[in-house]
Parts: sequence; structure tokens; C-alpha cells
Amino acid sequence: MATGDALMVSVSGLRGTLGGSLTPATIAAYAGALAGDAHERATAIRKGKPRAGAHPSVVLARDGRAGSADVMELAGATLRLHGCDTVELDLAATPTVGLMVDALDADAGLMVTASHNPQNWCGLKPIVRATIKVKPSALSDASAPDKARASRLIERYRELMGPATPQTAHLASFDGVGVRRPEPRTAHDHARLVAEHLKSLRVLGVIQKAKFKLALDHVAGSGAPGMLALAKALGAKVHELYPASKFTPGRFPHTPEPTRENLGALCRGTRSAKAAIGLAQDPDADRLALVDERGSYIGEEYTLVLCALAYGQLGMLAKGDTLCVNLSTSRMIEDVAAGFGCRVVRTAVGEANVVSAMKLHDAPLGGEGNGGVIWPAVTYIRDSLGAAGLVLALMATTGQSLSALVASVPKYTILKRKVDLRPGLDPAKVLERVRRAYAKHTPDLTDGVWVGLAEQRAWLHVRASNTEPILRLIAEAPTQAQATALLDDAATHLG
Repeated sequence: MATGDALMVSVSGLRGTLGGSLTPATIAAYAGALAGDAHERATAIRKGKPRAGAHPSVVLARDGRAGSADVMELAGATLRLHGCDTVELDLAATPTVGLMVDALDADAGLMVTASHNPQNWCGLKPIVRATIKVKPSALSDASAPDKARASRLIERYRELMGPATPQTAHLASFDGVGVRRPEPRTAHDHARLVAEHLKSLRVLGVIQKAKFKLALDHVAGSGAPGMLALAKALGAKVHELYPASKFTPGRFPHTPEPTRENLGALCRGTRSAKAAIGLAQDPDADRLALVDERGSYIGEEYTLVLCALAYGQLGMLAKGDTLCVNLSTSRMIEDVAAGFGCRVVRTAVGEANVVSAMKLHDAPLGGEGNGGVIWPAVTYIRDSLGAAGLVLALMATTGQSLSALVASVPKYTILKRKVDLRPGLDPAKVLERVRRAYAKHTPDLTDGVWVGLAEQRAWLHVRASNTEPILRLIAEAPTQAQATALLDDAATHLG
């Protein structure tokens, strides 16, 4: 990870501030790096044999924030000048891009987004495919790059930011420049695929019969078309907080991360509209937070837990199955998994790390505690549409309200804090101080410092963010007081 004027280059892609660290040069260099990956993948699939007139193809889309159209235009032009065809979705959710990469047999995808970051941020999120043909039974393939692939992307990026352009840049001659192709099949295809999988689980009709009313906060981002299309397919009515016709395009109505402090309007709107559930997406729609029918913030941590509960009750979890989550995910997932005879494997934070583990263990479901649910039947990308479909399936099949379902899950309190990294402060040295402070608990150093406190039924996680110049402190315990005490104690060791 590189930091400099808030420029973040990591396993999660490239992020920076418009008018600041995210410059035309950094955008072009990262797009060029992905072009190199796409060329390598296309060559590997063809087993080194060139195919006349064939270019690698890259699916390109944006999350709708102000400035994203220009970033997408520059990234697309760079990809074409590097000999890639671009299939352009324009405004689309990140999971929709992954779905279309698979559907169109593309070599890669590139999403113009800064995900949950504030309005003045933008960035590029890569999506890649396997360099060997996946087995015919595989339902999906496209995903965030694993650590090795991401490291190579960063290496290429740094080469392209250097004084000379290397041969690996794949710059095309005048007759080898890629072409641009618009692709109209986006949100409706995504919603239809989710509905088809719910139908295969024999639950689509049950959801439609329930006639749910949904309150929706898509933060005026790219998730709106897909979630509205899914609601229609599920026979649900929608109370939309920020309809496109009444809101300035590209401007978020509130701080975009779907956390408690940012979703007061959704809580009030869910209650006043007498909706069965409130759904909150982040700008690129790969995360989903929940509000119950009383207008109470349920949050992000319950999303994956409820989806796992739904999948198990629908008979899709077998004894011995593995669910994969990151280290910062609530231990509620272990409680639910145990009820179906499943085990949980934890990974370093980052979608790519979870996906790698899911593919290794053939996991039917996985994700992260930030509301990012990965349902491979649809896509190996975190997906708010798939998550919404599974939560509604649980409500419809059990006949229980969201608040009742939440009450049925063993309760913990998980608290999260952010600590800004001051200039010159080395995250590695800070984490080493934390490690020494908790050495007697034999901390897990897979990703920062993770401390398991089995006797307290609690844990603490301190790590550097992949997407912002901050440290993240997360603690979970049976009570808020215990979790707060853990965070307070950790903070004393940061220096």
C-alpha cells in the first residue's frame, strides 16, 4: 500500500482525491496495468496462440459520483490504446460488472469507484478472471484479484509511473487499438439472475406472495437501478428516499458509508412508510446495511449472518460445508454455522482474500462483516442485490419480522473506530507496539493484529486500512461496555 496525499494503491485497487492525488497520470497508469493483466489472461486462455483480430476485452463501469464519468473516459481510452476492447456499462454496480465479465466472457473488469469513501474521492477497482478455463460446473469466476495478482498489478502500475514505458505495457500500433462497445444489459440482467436463483430455491413465489414494502437508501449511487429492478421481480413495493428524478446526479445526499450515524433518514423513512425492512447500499452497491420494521438500525454485521441463516434454512448448507469470512467479521457467523454443522474459515481483511479462501474450500457463501455478502451462485463479488434477496427469503419463509430474526441470533456488540495516520507515522511500528502489548494472548498477525479473548467471548482487531490513510480498531464482546473497554485499552498502545 502506498500513501501520499491520500493516494491509496492496494489489493483493493487505486483510490485518491479528485483535484488532489488522483491525477490523469495515476488513472492512466493503473488502467494500463490492468490492460497488461488482461493481455496475459487472454494469452493464457489461448495457450499462447494468437488469434487474428482478437483483443482482450474489459468491462468498464462507474458508480455515479461526480467526476466518475471523466475518470471512466480516461481509463477506457487508456485500455483501448493498450490494445483492449472496452465493453461499457456506464452507471452500474460493482457486482453487476463482475456478473457481466462472466456473462460476456471478458478478460477483466474495471469499476470506477471509491466505494464508501467521501464525495471528493474516486478510484479504480479491478476485477479479474482465472488464467485457466474454469470447470464447466463453475457458476461464476470473475472476482477481485488475489494477493499475487494484485501485487503484479501494483508492480505494473509503478513501472508505468516510472520514467520509461516498459514493453509489458502492450501499447498498440495504429491498427491494433481496441474498440468501444456499449452494453445495455446491466441492472435488469443482474436482478433477473438473483430472482432466477431464488426461484431455483423454491422461494421466489413465497417472497412475491409476502408483498413486502421496502424502504431504500441507495445514496444516489449505482445500486439504484438494480435494487429497483429486483424489488419489481420480487413483487415488492419501494419507498425510495432519493429518487434520481429529484436528486442532483453525482452528489451524495449524506456521507456514503452505510453506518448508523449516516442512516437516520432511512430509519425514520422505514418507520413512517411502514416498510417491512430498510435497505442501505453504498455507492457501488457491494455492501448492504439493514434497518428493521420499527426503524431501528440493524447494521452491516447482521447482513451476512442473516443470509447464512437463510441459506441454511433453505437446505443449501450441508454438514461439513465451509463459510469464509474475514478476521473483522462478527463471531455471530460461527454461531449460525455451527447450527448447520458448518465450519468458518477466517482470512485477512479484503474481498480478494475471502474469495480466494472460498474458491479453495468450495464455500457456498461468504463475505465480510461490512455488509458485503458473496453468493457464488450469482457472482464472486460482494453483492447487495443477492444479499437483499436472501434476507427477504428468510423473512418470507419464516413469516418473522426482521427484528424477530435478529433477536433469534446470539447477540454481541461490535464497535469500530478510525484513527488517522499522522504524516510520518509508520503503521508497522504502531502495530508492533500493539502486538507486544497483547503478546500473552498469542495474537494472529495475518492482517495487522487480531487478538482472540476466548474467556471473554470477545476479540480485538487493529489493522491499517487498504482504502484510506487510517488505522481501523474493531472490537467485539457480549456487551457494549466490554467492547468499549477493549477499544480504549488498544488506543493506549498506539503511541
